[in-house]
Amino acid sequence: MHIIKIKGKAKIPDYIQLRDDDFVLIAYFRADRPLKKLEKYGLEGKENELQKIIEHLPFGKIQPLNI
Repeated sequence: MHIIKIKGKAKIPDYIQLRDDDFVLIAYFRADRPLKKLEKYGLEGKENELQKIIEHLPFGKIQPLNI
């Protein structure tokens, strides 16, 4: 799974994309409101780790999500 942080403009907030190993979009959510149904993506119980990654993630650079 991969993660990318998208910079918002003006009134549009920053967003996070989760993509599978084939880079197909599987989740899209606001950076300031973490995704609620993380169990769909095998990330249940890892909300705090994901939030820390999002805080330090540079904009526009796709990276592997290793948690």
